[in-house]
Amino acid sequence: MIYLGRNHDPQNNRELIERITGVNKRKFKGVLEQTDRLFMKYSRNYLWPSAFSIKSVLTGIKKIGVFLFVKNASGYPARMGATSVNQEGTVYPEWKSLLDQESGHLLNKISREVSITDFGAVGDGVTDDTDAFKKAIAKGRVKVIIPEGIFVIKGLKLPSFTLLAGAGKGKTILKLHDAAPKGEWIITNANHVKGNRNIRVEGMSLDWNVERLGNEEYTSRGNNRSSCLTLANVTFGWVKDVEAINPGLHCFDVSSTLYTYLGDGTRSRGGSKYIWLDNLNGHGFGDDGITTHHSDNILITNSHMCDPSGRAHKKGFSNSNGIEVDDGSRNVWLVGNSTTRCFGGVEIKAHHNASAASNVQIIGHLSVNDNRSYNFRHIGHHKLNDPESKTAFNIKATNIVSIAPVFTDLYVNSTPRGMVVSAYKNVAVNDFTLIGDPEYDYKGEPVIAIQYRARNVVFNNIKISGFKNAGAYIKIFGGRQRADYVALQNVEADDAAKPIEIGAGIDNASVQHIYTDDKNNILV
Repeated sequence: MIYLGRNHDPQNNRELIERITGVNKRKFKGVLEQTDRLFMKYSRNYLWPSAFSIKSVLTGIKKIGVFLFVKNASGYPARMGATSVNQEGTVYPEWKSLLDQESGHLLNKISREVSITDFGAVGDGVTDDTDAFKKAIAKGRVKVIIPEGIFVIKGLKLPSFTLLAGAGKGKTILKLHDAAPKGEWIITNANHVKGNRNIRVEGMSLDWNVERLGNEEYTSRGNNRSSCLTLANVTFGWVKDVEAINPGLHCFDVSSTLYTYLGDGTRSRGGSKYIWLDNLNGHGFGDDGITTHHSDNILITNSHMCDPSGRAHKKGFSNSNGIEVDDGSRNVWLVGNSTTRCFGGVEIKAHHNASAASNVQIIGHLSVNDNRSYNFRHIGHHKLNDPESKTAFNIKATNIVSIAPVFTDLYVNSTPRGMVVSAYKNVAVNDFTLIGDPEYDYKGEPVIAIQYRARNVVFNNIKISGFKNAGAYIKIFGGRQRADYVALQNVEADDAAKPIEIGAGIDNASVQHIYTDDKNNILV
């Protein structure tokens, strides 16, 4: 079995995924086009919520300070954005050209290039260098060069048009001061309410210094604080070649001014837009490695998240995911990333009292020993007496891999799964390879679960092997909160006793071309 450590180079993900799936750069464009065709064929249009609910307004009036940061989710186009592939097989969203243009705008706006050492920074791992950074950054329009060393700080707030450039991961280290409060970030933007623009951070490690908290049970203060790097209400941002170490909450958070929870159909004001995270590493996170909230047009590429502490949650109930596309996020591309030993490898979701993430594309992902490699859900909108989700729509996943999902102490009662689809409508999964550990006890549980009101779901070109002690390889759950309108086609399984199981009461499920090792059709 493959092992990915904390220092895994995520630039190698593409080659690793190609070796497992056989989808190389020459085939990639065709596979993505096939995913698009499947999505168009099997999905349908749904109306977005058009107004606040009475309940959300009344709740907001009681918390008027929070209500001011909330807006309606209506008026947003349901269309999934287009994806392009160049001759080298590099994948990017249609709006990346605008981000590239703004990168040039950032460089043109910079009027000073300085070294942090010119302002008295020592970088010896002991001296407090916060004042040196404040003087160097000043009001922005600056590129600050940070050489090798360990620079102890009490948190940095970056104004618009600021570029921080280190010497590389593990070489330039920004470390939170022992006296920094629990809610502090290592780096964030200067104005979460009015917003900032054109901020770039590259080439460094960020050590949240969790050791300063001693034996405190919980490592985060709440809302969007306590992370290594947070962009809140930022338009045009780049974070490249950065490592995050042991944050109380998240390694990297693309966020709104505040997280708000005033109901499905609402979004927080002050979301970030046009953000690119690339070649990031993170471990030891209290909640999630990379996460997004109430933000639009986000590209996350060639990154690796692993080994969460889970200490932002009660022990044994840590929903700590490698990459989590959370409440109200829209138009998010995940390309060429990897996760390992997390609760969820990739989780696309929302809390019960927030709008679901939507319009999300996963293109090439490697999940190793995550409890649930891919988990799509809108919490609190699954069961018979729950309200149906208004916003859980539109996911495409192409050329993805799940290797040996396992039980985890992070969430003690959670059974391993290669993928779970709950409550979401319009889901297309194409070219999915799942490899289990034949010696592992999967306790008769399914490998892929399609359940809890999921609708308009298609799986194509699925290869499953090695789950010797699992139940059905793919199970469509029936009952009164059943999944429906599900298509399974071109599934290759090894000698599983029951490759497909369809539950009671499902009226609209199609199954085509299901093969076992001997390539004989399995009739379901």
